[in-house]
Amino acid sequence: MPAPDTFSTERFALRPLQRADAAALMGTLGDAGQCRFLSRAEFTSEEELWGWLADPEWDGRTWIAVDGEDRVVGRFVAVPGHEDGVVEIGYITCAETQGRGVARECTAVLVEHLLAEGNRKILAEIDFENTPSIRLVERLGFTREALFREHETTHAGLRDVAIYALLASGRG
Repeated sequence: MPAPDTFSTERFALRPLQRADAAALMGTLGDAGQCRFLSRAEFTSEEELWGWLADPEWDGRTWIAVDGEDRVVGRFVAVPGHEDGVVEIGYITCAETQGRGVARECTAVLVEHLLAEGNRKILAEIDFENTPSIRLVERLGFTREALFREHETTHAGLRDVAIYALLASGRG
């Protein structure tokens, strides 16, 4: 995939990944509680995290959200879907900024960016127990299309997964 563009919200800038971002994200992605809904367990070192973030085999795009003082507040991703025009998003905000609207504001602008690229469908695959994430996508206009019971085995065991989608054609 091409390198991600840089774009902004009222309070944040979303920019491409940099090496120093691993250190900034380690406090969140190195915490078991913060990683409970990821498909893998928390990271044990900054080097391990950087290897995952910068994996050359991964076909997605990453944006790092920073505030007005250039502090990292989250990671936002877009991954190609099952066919052209379909893309899956993902996001995690840094623990110290959760509950401050970072995910809502940055995900909204990411969705607009992906739709402006010509994508027809944006997906979000969410652990069914991740209530804050489900509320977020529902507030952004996503609709639950499926609930796959006992769908994915992660470090947390066998998980139910909800699939949410937003169609470009269904927007006002």
